[in-house]
Amino acid sequence: MRLSRNEQIAHVGIYIILILLALAFLIPFIIVLSTSFISEAEFARRGGYVLFPEGIDLSAYQILFGRSPVILNAYGVTVFRVVVGTFMNLIFTVTLAYVLAQKALPGRIPLTIFVFITMVFSGGLIPRFLLVDALGMRNTVWSMIVPTLINAWNMLIMRNFFMSIPEELTEAAIVDGATPPLILLRIILPLSLPVIATIGLFYAVFHWNAWFDAAIYIDHADQQPLQIILRGLLQSTSMQGLEELSFTENPPPAASLRSALIIVSTVPVLFVYPFIQRYFVKGIMIGGVKG
Repeated sequence: MRLSRNEQIAHVGIYIILILLALAFLIPFIIVLSTSFISEAEFARRGGYVLFPEGIDLSAYQILFGRSPVILNAYGVTVFRVVVGTFMNLIFTVTLAYVLAQKALPGRIPLTIFVFITMVFSGGLIPRFLLVDALGMRNTVWSMIVPTLINAWNMLIMRNFFMSIPEELTEAAIVDGATPPLILLRIILPLSLPVIATIGLFYAVFHWNAWFDAAIYIDHADQQPLQIILRGLLQSTSMQGLEELSFTENPPPAASLRSALIIVSTVPVLFVYPFIQRYFVKGIMIGGVKG
């Protein structure tokens, strides 16, 4: 279909706006990436953050991956937290959502309201800290996983998704002798891949970016996640105070090291997102069909 002149102008204007918006998001990331490759000499000459480096210097990445056990250990703690934490989040969220989605469950509405109340009111930081300490989870990775096993909002989204699945499927399975756990594993979960992928992404990104709980519960440096190290670097204006990273003879500038750590902590999420992006919108839309 041939477009009119006004429609063509409108399309060109839309494309220009989208290109400008894309650049507004990409340029800061490119600047951080370029700054991670600059040397101390180039930083002293050009200063600040650069859009295009004059040369490629890998000193910052060599410190992060080759010379510093602190970063590698923090990376391992973060990966463990993301993988194990997300897996446990999904197990507990799926089981609770499946139970609350059963219309024959006595007290289903009061239980759902009780879960909803936790979204509005919480016990507070001090009671939560005392509870974690009393359970003996301080200075362990479990202090960052167990207190956040179920997010009420994510659970309600998954519950609504389960309620949108036709009841005839589960009724037919019951007639054939299937038990509730078997129905969940063989029928509900295969039909729920969009919402599981979406909620899994929410949990994984939360665990990857979280630092506050580690700052409260973890005192030992060898058990701190990557985001704590990144926070310390971002708050430091120089290499001073970063003795565990600055023992090399020719250290890179602090800006280069901070930029390299930002790239290292950002790229994994950027690689994971495209694989589940197709489930993202579908999971949220279907999860909001029923109340």
